[in-house]
Amino acid sequence: MNELDLNTLLGAEDDEGSSRRRTRASGKRSGRRRRRRRNRGGFVAPLLAFVVLAGIIGGGGYYGYLWLSDALVPDDYSGQGTGEVVIEIKQGQSASEVAQELERQGVVASARAFTNAVGNANKSASLQPGEYKMRKKMSAASAVALLVPENMLLARVTLEEGLRLSVALSKLAEETGKPVKEFTAAAKDTEDLDLPSYAKGKLEGYAFPATYEFQPKTTPKEMLGTMVKRFNQTADQMDLEGGAKSLGHTPHEIVVIASIVQAEAGRREDMAKIARVIYNRLDRKPPMKLQMDSTTMYALNKFRTKATFAETKTKHPYNTYYVNGLPPGAITNPGDHAIEAALNPAKGSWLYFVATNPKSNITEFATTDAEFQQLEAKLRANGG
Repeated sequence: MNELDLNTLLGAEDDEGSSRRRTRASGKRSGRRRRRRRNRGGFVAPLLAFVVLAGIIGGGGYYGYLWLSDALVPDDYSGQGTGEVVIEIKQGQSASEVAQELERQGVVASARAFTNAVGNANKSASLQPGEYKMRKKMSAASAVALLVPENMLLARVTLEEGLRLSVALSKLAEETGKPVKEFTAAAKDTEDLDLPSYAKGKLEGYAFPATYEFQPKTTPKEMLGTMVKRFNQTADQMDLEGGAKSLGHTPHEIVVIASIVQAEAGRREDMAKIARVIYNRLDRKPPMKLQMDSTTMYALNKFRTKATFAETKTKHPYNTYYVNGLPPGAITNPGDHAIEAALNPAKGSWLYFVATNPKSNITEFATTDAEFQQLEAKLRANGG
């Protein structure tokens, strides 16, 4: 092979090798370009999906708003509602439990609306146990506004000072709508009424007169227990036991004296003097009968202010024309003024008193029998 042929051959090889190298290089560059194109395609796809999703959300934004509104703003009625329904909040119930009951009975549209309204009004801790008269389909805010103590269903009963127990029980029955026989039975079964030991199991004199508010489900026994509790509070405040001891009497005797004072007095300012007359008669030597018409009327279950001569002869432990000393129990339920008078009698030597003017309830006092007769004459002159 000559030189030319060798160069030609070498040149051919060089060209072929170079061609192969260019082809491989070109293949590498082409691969990189293809990979770059694939990478660009991989980025574009999620971008395109995002744009499409954004378009969907943007196009359906109104419906998304409605969905969120429904989730965040619960169903609620508007206005004050109609009809009537009684709702009971039980002891220990939470606001959410009350809300569920209101929704169940159709008072509010949703429990969530009520709890939101309670929270907005800052009243979640002020829902008081009791029964409330409400309406159907009320706005949650209106429902919250009605659940206040002022709107609680209560039976208000005012028991005046000096009522006999039988009269007080009848009035309780009338005002609460419960059978009087239930009150009578509860008054006899006094074991659970928390009476003081010196009451000797008798309720007369210890059913304290006051104005009470009872919920519809309060039982007669619970009502009487509340009245006894009120008496016990007054007795503690006045130190009834200590005061009785200083006067040389038992606490029960003080209650009996207070009940007579309450029955006999026409005015508060006369109570301490009437109490003094009772003590003077009890302490007199020899003993002097109390001769109080109020005790005789109690014995006979009558309600007049003056006993007849025949009635004063009635043989009965409560007839103080017949027995010496105090009757065995109270004849009324005295208030705090009468109890205070019994514990703090006025100073004086009176042995008699007469309500000389029935119209004005003025009571006058006397020490001697002759003075007493003059007061009796004055009473007759005034039509008594």
